[in-house]
Amino acid sequence: MPKHTTVRLNPALTHKAKAYARANKLTFTAVMERALAQYLAQPLSARMRKRIHLPSSGTGGVLPGVDINNNAKLLDIMDGIVDPD
Repeated sequence: MPKHTTVRLNPALTHKAKAYARANKLTFTAVMERALAQYLAQPLSARMRKRIHLPSSGTGGVLPGVDINNNAKLLDIMDGIVDPD
């Protein structure tokens, strides 16, 4: 049985992918798998972007209650859905 993975996507991108799936009589999963396979088939140099340096200031790290290893909670905090504990 295949494992399930949760992926957070931009709602506009999700809408376009679902519309594409309907128009082409495919499942949403099939569209996502094909798109990912096509992207990964490209040479790495074609996928790489120039690395940029983002300046930072201050010290002390993240705010209390913020776990930088929990991307779902970070997105909820940034979206204002939950407050850092």
